[in-house]
Amino acid sequence: MVVIILIVFVLGYAAIAMEHVIRLNKAASALITGVLCWTVYILYSNDNHHVNEQLTEHLGEISGILFFLLGAMTIVELVDAHDGFEVITSRIKTTKKAKLLWLIGGLSFFLSAILDNLTTAIVMVSLIRKLIRNKPARLLFCGVVVIAANAGGAWSPIGDVTTTMLWIGGQVTTTQIVGKLFLPSVACAVVPMVLMSFRMRGELEVGGTEEAKTMKPEAPLRDRNIIFISGIVILLMVPVFKTVTHLPPFMGMMMGLGIMWAITEVIHHQKDTQDKHFLSVLYALRKIDTPSILFFLGILISVASLQSIGALMNVAQQLDKQIGNPTIIVVIIGVLSSIVDNVPLVAASMGMYSLQQYPSDHFFWHFLAYCAGTGGSMLIIGSAAGVAAMGIEKIEFFWYLRKIAWLALVGYMAGILVFMLQGMF
Repeated sequence: MVVIILIVFVLGYAAIAMEHVIRLNKAASALITGVLCWTVYILYSNDNHHVNEQLTEHLGEISGILFFLLGAMTIVELVDAHDGFEVITSRIKTTKKAKLLWLIGGLSFFLSAILDNLTTAIVMVSLIRKLIRNKPARLLFCGVVVIAANAGGAWSPIGDVTTTMLWIGGQVTTTQIVGKLFLPSVACAVVPMVLMSFRMRGELEVGGTEEAKTMKPEAPLRDRNIIFISGIVILLMVPVFKTVTHLPPFMGMMMGLGIMWAITEVIHHQKDTQDKHFLSVLYALRKIDTPSILFFLGILISVASLQSIGALMNVAQQLDKQIGNPTIIVVIIGVLSSIVDNVPLVAASMGMYSLQQYPSDHFFWHFLAYCAGTGGSMLIIGSAAGVAAMGIEKIEFFWYLRKIAWLALVGYMAGILVFMLQGMF
């Protein structure tokens, strides 16, 4: 059974990677793979009830991520419909590629620590689409966003789901994780940006994509500012809501979407149906990239099947048995997180190593937070930020592998080096 599920997963992964070769949308491949993995699991199982319980449990976690993604994408589309990003794009005067690279990368890095890497990727890729017309250049900037957002999320307790897991579990504390991971995360983002700067010569054609210029009524300045400020404040308040209420992040995002919905209804209540159509939440919901959400669903339920059959735990145990060195194991976990979701890998590690073995704020937990948070940048489908960027900007798997993966790997290793040197001194 395990072998069959692994074969299905590998074939599905290959189909996603070769989307443009086989001409099958990656969402279809991901959904087929996810359902087939669970179908094989239940057909070979002696306890159908247990398998269904496992699926329901995983679906609870997965739906939280999907609703979070849905809410964030809708709020971003709503801000975009009101030309809210003009507040930022109108202030970016530079057309120099290298200067814009550092501006976009820096924004992504720090915004990710305040929001999280997924929301940051959605916001920044949408911003890039409003700002840069040339497709190849735009894709490179999206690659920078993925690397910088994942690096920025690693050093903040609310910036990446794996760091949040370790924070909630008591493995790390806020001051220690920020203090120990800030410099390695900076290295992880800065080194690829330095290398990319050598390729970013000359001026850039600005003006945004044709899709970003869809004909719609221009929103009044007052409405634009209200929606922009409301959207940013709501996104910033999501981690605060989670910290205060201890509810999952998607609850804060759904609350925020409801508030945005109410605000738009109030400020447009006097307009006729035709005028407010393009400025409504209903229109924003139609515009969001639903195939990307379904792709995310397929990927997550596929990985959940591997977790349920114990494949990921077996990998972790084999690594511990064969290698033994915790430092090397964590580096490998970081690399593996670019292939499968980092959440179950970190969950497996938390289950294998107790707080008695490695107390709170031990070197092991900080290193795990860094590697699991940044290792996913090496493949486009290795992180939530990458999947979001892939969906919005239609980034090809092999393009990212050729152009960005090596930069992410160099940044990953640079961060590890800084972390080790920091520990020595």
